[in-house]
Amino acid sequence: MALAAANAEDRVAQLIILTERLTALIAHEARAYEAHRPQDVAAKAEETHRLANLYRHESSRVRADPRLVSGAPPQQRQKLIQATEAFDAVLARHGRAVEAAKTVTEGLVKAIADEITSQRQQTASYGPGATTGGYANAATAITLNKRA
Repeated sequence: MALAAANAEDRVAQLIILTERLTALIAHEARAYEAHRPQDVAAKAEETHRLANLYRHESSRVRADPRLVSGAPPQQRQKLIQATEAFDAVLARHGRAVEAAKTVTEGLVKAIADEITSQRQQTASYGPGATTGGYANAATAITLNKRA
């Protein structure tokens, strides 16, 4: 998928719209992760994915051939630069939010696994030569709800 631009000015205008929309979607995701509501991201995930691929494709095209945008008026190119800077800032925020969510999730999974392991190790038998019930080193599967 690519932009269908008639000229450099049209291409820059479309890139500005694309960048601003993608920035809004990524900001929405960052807010959802920061509010500990990752389930709110799912509703717009398909659009975000589609626009991110289009942005990546168009960025690569412009990097490979700067003439695609060089004919646009300087003030319009400046607006694209500003939109791109805002997008970069939102991406950095999003990255921090995702990393924090990942750290919390990994901590929760480890805590659950540790608790299951400690409960299984508490089984004991009585008498001389007694051993644990055999669960101490058994692997344990954990199933999480989608809303967790």
